[in-house]
Amino acid sequence: MATQRDFYDVLGLSRSASKDEIKKAYRKLARQYHPDVNKENGAEEKFKEVQRAYEVLSDESRRNAYDTYGHAGVENGAGGFGGFEGGFGNISDIFEELFNAGFGGSRRRRRGPRRGMDLRADLSITFEEAVFGVEKEIEVRRPETCSTCHGSGAKPGSNPIACTTCNGSGEVRRVQQSILGSFVNVTTCSTCQGSGELIPEPCPACNGQKQVMEVRMLKVKVPPGVDSDTQIRLTGEGGPGQDGGPPGNLFVVIGVQPHEFFQRRGEDVYLDMHINVAQAALGDSIMVPTLDGDEPLDIPAGTQPGKVFRLRGKGVPRLDRSGRGVPMGRGDQHVLIQVAIPKKLTDDQKELFQELSRTLGKEVVPRGERGIWDQLRNAFGL
Repeated sequence: MATQRDFYDVLGLSRSASKDEIKKAYRKLARQYHPDVNKENGAEEKFKEVQRAYEVLSDESRRNAYDTYGHAGVENGAGGFGGFEGGFGNISDIFEELFNAGFGGSRRRRRGPRRGMDLRADLSITFEEAVFGVEKEIEVRRPETCSTCHGSGAKPGSNPIACTTCNGSGEVRRVQQSILGSFVNVTTCSTCQGSGELIPEPCPACNGQKQVMEVRMLKVKVPPGVDSDTQIRLTGEGGPGQDGGPPGNLFVVIGVQPHEFFQRRGEDVYLDMHINVAQAALGDSIMVPTLDGDEPLDIPAGTQPGKVFRLRGKGVPRLDRSGRGVPMGRGDQHVLIQVAIPKKLTDDQKELFQELSRTLGKEVVPRGERGIWDQLRNAFGL
């Protein structure tokens, strides 16, 4: 069997790639290797490989499983192991079951430290805050180790005792006879749920659960240039670990509120600007709103509806994904000119337009150059 390539290598990405980077890489490679487009030998297999990589890395739970266990973590389903009756939480459980239970070993199962759960929090910010960055304080409700029993689950002054069903092993072993001999079947103890201990006097604060829900206020530094669905990881701010394990992480998912005037596409921003007929015909110098304040823009005489002007460096800062804090420059602002046709005219204005109409004539000539819809599609990538 051929060795499977690393999914990040397949898409040409680093392991810190964002969802947007994964999606962009997939679209590019899918177009490149699609069988309807690429007739070269091996193109179809590469297309399937790209699809498989994207299916895993675009799904958060499957990506986490892949990052932890590699290809074994995503075989036969999303983030789990198939083909084993009962299922397993991680690969260490598989080896433990094989070597302890399947072959009749007598080694006692030991519960090692377990990492806490990763948690998610949503944070809504304004368009300007997403562009220039901001520090926010968020309220997070999360489980914490009980301060009354210090995570033992037992009432202060008492202690947990070994489970009488499994003698503290967390497992129940049953010998089964078959034509091939004796086999030992090992199952999780249903009395203690695999913990190996019982709590005769539960802690009154956590009711023996070892954890309580608490509300915490955390500060989040949002870097310049984020967009909706950007995730910011707060290391160690997730759920508490168990049996001495480290805490999980908190992932803050950004939601950006729409702007009244600007629209964003990647690092570029777009703005519709309305001018009147006289300004379009004669030219003018106007002030255009940008993310940094108003900027002058010269409108040449004869400017047509749909004309797009570019203001370089007036867009969104590019995210520095290296973590070094090095400035990566900014995108551009695109100003789409719309010519406003007046719906109501004064008598003097009507007279002026009538005089202009007589000098221009009434002949209608089809245009041979690009129409406004082509200009719009080109400007906005439609």
